[in-house]
Amino acid sequence: MNNIIRRELLFPQPPEQVWQAITDRATLAEWMYPNDFEPRVGHQFTFQVPPNPKVRFDGLTVRCEVLECEPPSRLVFSWSVAGPVANTQVSYRLEPDGPGTRLLFEHAGFDLSQVGGDQAFKGAEYGWARMLGQLATVVAKRTTDAP
Repeated sequence: MNNIIRRELLFPQPPEQVWQAITDRATLAEWMYPNDFEPRVGHQFTFQVPPNPKVRFDGLTVRCEVLECEPPSRLVFSWSVAGPVANTQVSYRLEPDGPGTRLLFEHAGFDLSQVGGDQAFKGAEYGWARMLGQLATVVAKRTTDAP
């Protein structure tokens, strides 16, 4: 099994608008989780993942650090929780695509050899599919709400 989650999304909006949605703390919380993110290399931050009793999930804190930040084209941060997701890395690469943006997303470094590794990977795949879908909705809404 592959240990990298990859997604490619196309947005009709320019890279600057997509960049804002992945780097503005409040906007990030709209499509992801509450956080204390700042788009600055070396900044340590957290995402607070809420509990979900329907799937017997107690919630957790994801500890992160910004590793690369090149507005409006590249953002990389560490993603650390206990277990098979202990030392993973999330990256966003934004490329102009005509008047819009191609977003290349990766979450890499899952340790599938650890107990629960497959389950953690599948859970992350599901979570990112949902969150990236919400990202597209938030970017589109911000565009239609703009004056």
